[in-house]
Amino acid sequence: MIEEPKAPRIEGDELIIETQSTTERYDAKYLVSALLVFVAKGDGVISGDETAQMLQLVSDHFELQSSESLELITNAMEDIADNPDFEGLLRHLSLLLSTEEKEDVAVMMLKVVAADGRRDVEELEKFKSTAEIIDISAETLHRAYDRYFAETQA
Repeated sequence: MIEEPKAPRIEGDELIIETQSTTERYDAKYLVSALLVFVAKGDGVISGDETAQMLQLVSDHFELQSSESLELITNAMEDIADNPDFEGLLRHLSLLLSTEEKEDVAVMMLKVVAADGRRDVEELEKFKSTAEIIDISAETLHRAYDRYFAETQA
């Protein structure tokens, strides 16, 4: 018997997704980790440099120990592999993010795309589609690009 999910809901800073037999909770830390993994995987391979960059970004942004960041990144990688509707999950999770947080995430995604020193079209396309999935406005993206270039050119 296939279980139909109930309508997702937000409680505090968590997204709750329920079926008749399970309840899954996702928080903003997981969301950011998942978005970074989703973009890094855009060219089909997550490089060591991309992994290191994701770990550093998650650790710094949430002030976490590296082991906690590693767990978040690992869980996101496994979930992406196991969930055929991961984009739908990201769409729901985006409701947890404010405009400012979406700008921060966009800057982090740009850093992940650039982490391996290559500008793969697939990763840039994944960045663009991910920004659309989580409803980042053109204005917010523009600010994110400005911040990214200011931080990396300094």
